[in-house]
Amino acid sequence: MHLSISVHTPVYIRKIAALSTTRTTATMATAPSSCQKLLGVGTKIIAVGRNYAAHAKELGNAVPKEPVLFMKPTSSYLANGGTIEIPHPLESLDHEVELAVVISQKARDVPEASAMDYVGGYALALDMTAREIQASAKSAGLPWSIAKGQDTFTPISSVLPRSVIPEPHNLELWLKVDGEIRQKGSTKDTIFKIPYLISHISSIFTLLEGDVILTGTPQGVGPVKAGQKITAGITDLLEIHFDVAKRQKPQRN
Repeated sequence: MHLSISVHTPVYIRKIAALSTTRTTATMATAPSSCQKLLGVGTKIIAVGRNYAAHAKELGNAVPKEPVLFMKPTSSYLANGGTIEIPHPLESLDHEVELAVVISQKARDVPEASAMDYVGGYALALDMTAREIQASAKSAGLPWSIAKGQDTFTPISSVLPRSVIPEPHNLELWLKVDGEIRQKGSTKDTIFKIPYLISHISSIFTLLEGDVILTGTPQGVGPVKAGQKITAGITDLLEIHFDVAKRQKPQRN
């Protein structure tokens, strides 16, 4: 579980590993360094779409009968306090606050009854979404990768150990934009619970140490623009803060 950090380590990995020294709340400060290093060794982010019925309905989607899965690269991670970048030529991104499950060990074909043994901890994450790109991709039958996986599109807290969250299905998640509440919901309202998700996902993809499952977002998703500030949290446990800015247009020869 040891993560070796050097000047050659990618910047986003160094920033995520450095989260172990960030004290968002007193609870955060108690999290062991081994938990903080999990994100740095993960190979993938698997997100669960439409896992709250009210969110599925607000976007005009049917409530799923089995998990809707998509993947995001770990290069999309953004450490607490960072700046979310809106890529050119977009004017906004949609925010989606989610409970992240961090896997502690290799998991393949895991029975639902023992699935929680593979959880190393939890984090709070945002699944930033370029909704215009996603809508165009969906209408054309194309993947969502560009809409979901760009740099800074997965802002994330440091990792809380399992001992801090003994019951992950009764957490209040919330998100504010410029101090105004946008999202507030409870993980008790998820359609597919964590043991089922781990069992189901591990029957399709082998999960590795440090991999993250984003468990879905409650209703209230909406746009943020450059100059705005996002604050999100798990009530009584942690808060995270991010600025929003326009990304400089890449120069191409």
